Amino acid sequence: MNKIISVASQPITNLLPTSERSQMEAERVQEILILLTSLMAREEATIKLIIDCLYDLGYANLINKKVRFRPLNSLAKFIAKRSKPVAKIFAWRWFIKNCPQLIAKWLYRKVQF
Repeated sequence: MNKIISVASQPITNLLPTSERSQMEAERVQEILILLTSLMAREEATIKLIIDCLYDLGYANLINKKVRFRPLNSLAKFIAKRSKPVAKIFAWRWFIKNCPQLIAKWLYRKVQF
C-alpha cells in the first residue's frame, strides 16, 4: 500500500524513461509550433498592425537618439516614413520565419524546472 502511494505522488515524468520523456517533450514542442503557426495565419491582420505600431515607435525613437542635428532628423524621419511599406514586408517575413520557434523555445524554457 505504501509503495502505491509513494509512486502515485511522484510526477509522471519521473516514471517515464528518459528517452520516452524526451520524445514526448519534443512532440509537444512540435505541437506548440504548429499551433503558433496556425495562430499567426488566422491573426495575420493583427500581427501586421502590431508590426506597424512597433515600426512607428521604433523609427522615431531611433532617429531621435542617433540624429541630433534638426534638419537631418526631419529628413531621416521623412525617409523612414516613406520606406515603411518595404520595412513592413521584411518584418512580416522575419516574423513568420522566426517567431514561432522563438516563442515555442521561450515557452518551453518557462516550464522547465
